[in-house]
Amino acid sequence: MVRLDANLPTHEEDTEDIRQLPTNLYSDEPPLETDLHRDQIDLLIRLLKHGWRDRSNFYISGNLTVYYNEQQLKSRDFRGPDIFVVLNAEKKDRRSWVVWEEGGKYPNVVIELLSNSTAAVDKGTKKRLYQDIWRVPDYFWFHPETLEFAGCHLVDGQYEAIAPTDAGWLWSEQLELYLGIHKQQLRWFSKHGQLIPLPEEQERQAKEAAQQRAEQLEAVLRSQGLDPEQLLEP
Repeated sequence: MVRLDANLPTHEEDTEDIRQLPTNLYSDEPPLETDLHRDQIDLLIRLLKHGWRDRSNFYISGNLTVYYNEQQLKSRDFRGPDIFVVLNAEKKDRRSWVVWEEGGKYPNVVIELLSNSTAAVDKGTKKRLYQDIWRVPDYFWFHPETLEFAGCHLVDGQYEAIAPTDAGWLWSEQLELYLGIHKQQLRWFSKHGQLIPLPEEQERQAKEAAQQRAEQLEAVLRSQGLDPEQLLEP
Protein backbone atom coordinates (compact mmCIF):
# COMPACT_ATOMS: atom_id res chain seq x y z
CA MET A 1 0.00 0.00 0.00
CA VAL A 2 1.23 3.53 -0.72
CA ARG A 3 2.10 5.75 2.19
CA LEU A 4 1.84 9.38 1.14
CA ASP A 5 4.58 10.97 3.18
CA ALA A 6 4.70 14.75 3.36
CA ASN A 7 8.46 14.52 2.98
CA LEU A 8 8.34 12.75 -0.36
CA PRO A 9 10.10 14.82 -3.01
CA THR A 10 8.03 16.24 -5.83
CA HIS A 11 9.06 16.68 -9.49
CA GLU A 12 11.17 19.72 -8.77
CA GLU A 13 12.61 18.63 -5.44
CA ASP A 14 13.94 15.21 -6.42
CA THR A 15 16.13 16.31 -9.35
CA GLU A 16 19.40 16.19 -7.41
CA ASP A 17 18.59 13.09 -5.34
CA ILE A 18 17.70 10.77 -8.17
CA ARG A 19 21.02 11.22 -9.97
CA GLN A 20 22.73 8.79 -7.57
CA LEU A 21 20.05 6.09 -7.65
CA PRO A 22 20.55 2.64 -9.25
CA THR A 23 19.62 2.13 -12.89
CA ASN A 24 18.31 -0.61 -15.18
CA LEU A 25 15.93 -1.92 -12.51
CA TYR A 26 13.64 -4.89 -13.08
CA SER A 27 9.90 -4.53 -12.61
CA ASP A 28 8.60 -5.90 -9.32
CA GLU A 29 4.87 -6.40 -9.85
CA PRO A 30 2.51 -9.07 -8.44
CA PRO A 31 0.53 -11.40 -10.74
CA LEU A 32 -2.68 -10.04 -12.24
CA GLU A 33 -5.88 -10.94 -10.43
CA THR A 34 -7.95 -12.43 -13.28
CA ASP A 35 -7.87 -13.26 -16.97
CA LEU A 36 -10.19 -10.29 -17.53
CA HIS A 37 -7.59 -7.93 -16.06
CA ARG A 38 -4.74 -9.42 -18.10
CA ASP A 39 -6.74 -9.43 -21.33
CA GLN A 40 -7.86 -5.83 -20.81
CA ILE A 41 -4.31 -4.64 -20.26
CA ASP A 42 -3.03 -6.49 -23.33
CA LEU A 43 -5.90 -5.16 -25.44
CA LEU A 44 -5.36 -1.47 -24.69
CA ILE A 45 -1.60 -1.78 -25.18
CA ARG A 46 -1.95 -3.63 -28.50
CA LEU A 47 -4.53 -1.15 -29.75
CA LEU A 48 -2.49 1.96 -29.04
CA LYS A 49 0.71 0.43 -30.39
CA HIS A 50 -1.08 -0.50 -33.60
CA GLY A 51 -3.00 2.76 -33.90
CA TRP A 52 0.17 4.76 -33.31
CA ARG A 53 2.49 2.40 -35.18
CA ASP A 54 3.92 5.29 -37.23
CA ARG A 55 4.85 7.24 -34.11
CA SER A 56 8.14 6.77 -32.28
CA ASN A 57 7.69 9.27 -29.44
CA PHE A 58 5.57 7.43 -26.89
CA TYR A 59 5.77 4.52 -24.46
CA ILE A 60 2.89 2.40 -23.22
CA SER A 61 3.09 -0.50 -20.81
CA GLY A 62 1.14 -2.29 -18.13
CA ASN A 63 1.65 -3.93 -14.74
CA LEU A 64 5.16 -2.48 -14.76
CA THR A 65 6.87 -0.77 -11.84
CA VAL A 66 7.47 2.97 -12.01
CA TYR A 67 10.47 3.86 -9.83
CA TYR A 68 10.48 7.53 -8.93
CA ASN A 69 12.56 8.25 -5.81
CA GLU A 70 14.94 6.69 -3.29
CA GLN A 71 12.51 6.53 -0.36
CA GLN A 72 9.94 4.67 -2.44
CA LEU A 73 12.61 2.34 -3.80
CA LYS A 74 13.84 1.37 -0.33
CA SER A 75 10.39 0.91 1.24
CA ARG A 76 8.94 -0.96 -1.76
CA ASP A 77 5.51 0.33 -0.74
CA PHE A 78 4.10 1.06 -4.19
CA ARG A 79 3.38 -1.06 -7.25
CA GLY A 80 3.15 0.12 -10.85
CA PRO A 81 0.00 1.21 -12.67
CA ASP A 82 -2.02 -1.37 -14.59
CA ILE A 83 -1.60 0.72 -17.76
CA PHE A 84 0.33 3.92 -18.32
CA VAL A 85 1.38 6.07 -21.26
CA VAL A 86 4.34 8.45 -21.41
CA LEU A 87 4.46 10.96 -24.26
CA ASN A 88 7.64 12.31 -25.86
CA ALA A 89 9.50 9.18 -24.79
CA GLU A 90 11.56 6.73 -26.81
CA LYS A 91 9.49 3.76 -27.97
CA LYS A 92 11.59 0.81 -26.83
CA ASP A 93 11.34 -2.19 -24.51
CA ARG A 94 12.13 -1.58 -20.84
CA ARG A 95 12.49 -3.65 -17.67
CA SER A 96 10.65 -0.93 -15.73
CA TRP A 97 10.01 2.80 -15.96
CA VAL A 98 12.76 4.54 -14.01
CA VAL A 99 12.05 8.25 -13.75
CA TRP A 100 15.68 9.27 -13.20
CA GLU A 101 16.72 7.39 -16.36
CA GLU A 102 13.98 9.06 -18.40
CA GLY A 103 14.77 12.73 -17.93
CA GLY A 104 12.39 13.02 -14.98
CA LYS A 105 9.35 12.05 -17.06
CA TYR A 106 6.26 10.71 -15.31
CA PRO A 107 3.26 9.10 -17.02
CA ASN A 108 0.88 11.40 -18.88
CA VAL A 109 -1.98 8.92 -18.58
CA VAL A 110 -2.68 6.17 -16.05
CA ILE A 111 -5.47 3.57 -16.17
CA GLU A 112 -6.14 1.34 -13.18
CA LEU A 113 -8.28 -1.80 -13.45
CA LEU A 114 -10.40 -2.15 -10.35
CA SER A 115 -11.12 -5.31 -8.41
CA ASN A 116 -13.03 -5.83 -5.19
CA SER A 117 -9.75 -5.94 -3.28
CA THR A 118 -8.07 -2.90 -4.92
CA ALA A 119 -10.92 -0.48 -5.68
CA ALA A 120 -10.58 1.53 -2.47
CA VAL A 121 -6.83 1.99 -2.98
CA ASP A 122 -7.16 2.80 -6.69
CA LYS A 123 -9.81 5.45 -6.01
CA GLY A 124 -8.16 6.76 -2.86
CA THR A 125 -4.48 6.35 -2.08
CA LYS A 126 -3.30 5.88 -5.65
CA LYS A 127 -5.47 8.71 -6.90
CA ARG A 128 -3.84 11.04 -4.37
CA LEU A 129 -0.39 9.82 -5.36
CA TYR A 130 -1.08 10.45 -9.05
CA GLN A 131 -2.54 13.87 -8.28
CA ASP A 132 -0.10 15.18 -5.67
CA ILE A 133 3.24 13.47 -6.37
CA TRP A 134 3.27 12.21 -9.96
CA ARG A 135 0.88 14.90 -11.23
CA VAL A 136 -0.55 12.63 -13.90
CA PRO A 137 -2.73 14.79 -16.18
CA ASP A 138 -5.29 12.07 -17.03
CA TYR A 139 -6.31 9.29 -14.64
CA PHE A 140 -8.97 6.64 -15.40
CA TRP A 141 -10.24 3.53 -13.67
CA PHE A 142 -12.30 0.64 -15.01
CA HIS A 143 -13.71 -2.51 -13.41
CA PRO A 144 -13.61 -5.37 -15.97
CA GLU A 145 -16.36 -7.25 -14.13
CA THR A 146 -18.84 -4.58 -13.01
CA LEU A 147 -17.91 -2.16 -15.86
CA GLU A 148 -17.56 0.76 -13.43
CA PHE A 149 -15.75 3.46 -15.42
CA ALA A 150 -14.63 6.97 -14.49
CA GLY A 151 -11.84 9.42 -15.17
CA CYS A 152 -10.42 12.74 -14.05
CA HIS A 153 -8.16 15.45 -15.43
CA LEU A 154 -5.64 17.50 -13.46
CA VAL A 155 -6.72 21.15 -13.21
CA ASP A 156 -4.66 23.57 -11.09
CA GLY A 157 -3.17 20.67 -9.17
CA GLN A 158 -6.50 18.99 -8.38
CA TYR A 159 -8.37 16.21 -10.16
CA GLU A 160 -11.69 17.13 -11.71
CA ALA A 161 -14.09 14.50 -13.03
CA ILE A 162 -14.22 14.13 -16.80
CA ALA A 163 -17.77 14.51 -18.08
CA PRO A 164 -18.84 11.52 -20.21
CA THR A 165 -20.28 11.88 -23.70
CA ASP A 166 -23.78 10.66 -24.50
CA ALA A 167 -22.18 7.31 -25.34
CA GLY A 168 -20.45 7.20 -21.96
CA TRP A 169 -16.97 7.84 -23.38
CA LEU A 170 -14.31 9.87 -21.58
CA TRP A 171 -11.92 12.23 -23.37
CA SER A 172 -8.16 12.10 -22.75
CA GLU A 173 -6.71 15.52 -23.46
CA GLN A 174 -3.20 14.08 -23.35
CA LEU A 175 -3.78 11.40 -26.00
CA GLU A 176 -6.55 13.20 -27.91
CA LEU A 177 -8.49 9.96 -27.83
CA TYR A 178 -11.66 8.77 -26.15
CA LEU A 179 -11.87 5.80 -23.81
CA GLY A 180 -15.16 3.95 -23.86
CA ILE A 181 -16.75 0.58 -23.24
CA HIS A 182 -17.32 -1.59 -26.32
CA LYS A 183 -18.56 -5.18 -26.00
CA GLN A 184 -17.77 -5.26 -22.27
CA GLN A 185 -14.19 -4.07 -22.75
CA LEU A 186 -12.47 -0.71 -22.52
CA ARG A 187 -11.42 0.55 -25.97
CA TRP A 188 -9.83 3.58 -27.60
CA PHE A 189 -11.88 5.78 -29.94
CA SER A 190 -10.62 8.54 -32.23
CA LYS A 191 -11.67 12.16 -31.70
CA HIS A 192 -14.13 11.61 -34.54
CA GLY A 193 -15.73 8.69 -32.71
CA GLN A 194 -14.20 5.86 -34.69
CA LEU A 195 -13.26 2.65 -32.88
CA ILE A 196 -9.49 2.09 -32.99
CA PRO A 197 -9.24 -1.44 -34.49
CA LEU A 198 -6.84 -4.27 -33.93
CA PRO A 199 -4.95 -5.55 -37.02
CA GLU A 200 -7.25 -8.58 -37.30
CA GLU A 201 -10.29 -6.33 -37.00
CA GLN A 202 -8.97 -4.11 -39.77
CA GLU A 203 -8.45 -7.14 -42.00
CA ARG A 204 -11.95 -8.41 -41.31
CA GLN A 205 -13.44 -4.97 -41.99
CA ALA A 206 -11.56 -4.77 -45.30
CA LYS A 207 -12.86 -8.19 -46.35
CA GLU A 208 -16.41 -7.28 -45.38
CA ALA A 209 -16.19 -4.00 -47.30
CA ALA A 210 -14.86 -5.80 -50.39
CA GLN A 211 -17.66 -8.36 -50.15
CA GLN A 212 -20.24 -5.60 -49.84
CA ARG A 213 -18.87 -3.81 -52.91
CA ALA A 214 -18.95 -7.07 -54.90
CA GLU A 215 -22.56 -7.69 -53.90
CA GLN A 216 -23.54 -4.15 -54.85
CA LEU A 217 -21.87 -4.51 -58.24
CA GLU A 218 -23.61 -7.82 -58.82
CA ALA A 219 -26.96 -6.24 -57.97
CA VAL A 220 -26.37 -3.41 -60.45
CA LEU A 221 -25.42 -5.83 -63.24
CA ARG A 222 -28.45 -8.01 -62.63
CA SER A 223 -30.72 -4.95 -62.62
CA GLN A 224 -29.47 -4.30 -66.17
CA GLY A 225 -30.21 -7.85 -67.27
CA LEU A 226 -26.61 -9.01 -67.12
CA ASP A 227 -25.40 -12.23 -65.49
CA PRO A 228 -22.17 -11.53 -63.59
CA GLU A 229 -21.09 -15.18 -63.83
CA GLN A 230 -21.38 -15.17 -67.62
CA LEU A 231 -19.32 -11.99 -67.81
CA LEU A 232 -16.52 -13.76 -66.00
CA GLU A 233 -16.47 -16.74 -68.38
CA PRO A 234 -13.50 -16.79 -70.84
